[in-house]
Amino acid sequence: MAQKTVEAAKGLEPPQVWPENARMEDISGLWWVAHTKPRQEKSLVRDILVSGGAYFLPMYEATRQSGRRRWKSTLPLFAGYVFLCCADEDHRLAALKTNRIVRFVEVPDQKQLVGELSAIRRLLQSRLAIDPYKSLRNGTRCRIRTGPLQGMEGKVERRSGRSRFVVEVTILGQGASVEIDADLLEPVE
Repeated sequence: MAQKTVEAAKGLEPPQVWPENARMEDISGLWWVAHTKPRQEKSLVRDILVSGGAYFLPMYEATRQSGRRRWKSTLPLFAGYVFLCCADEDHRLAALKTNRIVRFVEVPDQKQLVGELSAIRRLLQSRLAIDPYKSLRNGTRCRIRTGPLQGMEGKVERRSGRSRFVVEVTILGQGASVEIDADLLEPVE
């Protein structure tokens, strides 16, 4: 087991995706959405690391404040959910035996989920400020014309007078958004 994997399994921040440098499209197996017990997302992926499974746990950095004290935390983008790719039923059962999962959500459209997860991963890799985005509303479908996210498709939403580009994970009814200049967007027909 690689040193980074051992450190993550011991309690340090786990990698967001495992295998770490693999493209989402290249990870073989069936994707499942694991609905975890409260605050068990990172512990579950540490267990998965030890057992050798594949997963995606998108995380973002949040600044918290209590009185005059400020600190940064790395939080799951989709609280209570981890995306597991199981090579076979034994992998899925091993994850269930960790006692950190409430239930599995079956993914009827594997290709759609992998595409959405790839888009979320690309947003995270862009190093732009990411916010969790809940209760997606109908918005205009658009494509980014230029910049580090060129070619990505999503929806545009207005929040506090600013444009936000939203990538959603349909099966969860949630997504992630980044602030973007509306001039960089073009409608998708």
